Amino acid sequence: MQSLSKEERQQLILNHISEVGKVDLKSLSQKLSVSTDTIRRDIKEMADQGLLKATRGGAIAHSPIPLHFRDREKYDVSGKQQIAMKAISQLKDGQVVLFDGGTSTLAIAMNLPKELQITIVTNSFPVANVLEDHPNVEVIFAGGRLSKFGFNTSGPDTMQAFENIRADICFLSIYAIHPTVGITTRQYEDALMKKTMVKTAKRIIGLATLNKINTAEAFYICPVTDLDMLLTDATDDQENLTIGLKNMGIDVR
Repeated sequence: MQSLSKEERQQLILNHISEVGKVDLKSLSQKLSVSTDTIRRDIKEMADQGLLKATRGGAIAHSPIPLHFRDREKYDVSGKQQIAMKAISQLKDGQVVLFDGGTSTLAIAMNLPKELQITIVTNSFPVANVLEDHPNVEVIFAGGRLSKFGFNTSGPDTMQAFENIRADICFLSIYAIHPTVGITTRQYEDALMKKTMVKTAKRIIGLATLNKINTAEAFYICPVTDLDMLLTDATDDQENLTIGLKNMGIDVR
């Protein structure tokens, strides 16, 4: 193979990640006819620029999801609707359910049947606002410091509110999920809140559109094996994208 410039190598690495979701040092060094140290330096430089997520022995894609709530609200709306319908089928009267500050949990809140009688504990202002007029849902709001990006609360007061609840279900909106890296997010305080929710609920149901699968971010929440179920918008011909999670015993629907 003709010798490539650093810019050409890095573009090929990004192209490969966009196609298959990950790269490894050994195969890239063989494909590009350079040393693994050269590839490692390329990956570190691109990771420092926020173009990918470096891992042991390679790299994987970042989640493509926008950071600000208003941008995420408009992102992949149809996929979230599919997930919301699957999530609602897991609910029954009398349950206590945690809703985090994601737009997927907001989609669930917007579609809850009027006859459903449950208690929802949430740190999300949009979720609480949507449920204001629901005739049979009791809402407990976990107060704290408002995030202007996520329209949700965080901090010691919020964490304490979740720690005092033993919920039947936690609906966990996922920003990025990878079989080996785990469930991660882009914001430190968001990770802390979700860690607490995962620890206190009996069942953890993850919510992730397909574009979040096999991606990773900086702040760790929990291993994928903490999930009791993962709800996605995958069609029958897209099941190969979730095979890594299924192989780890995750109930993917």
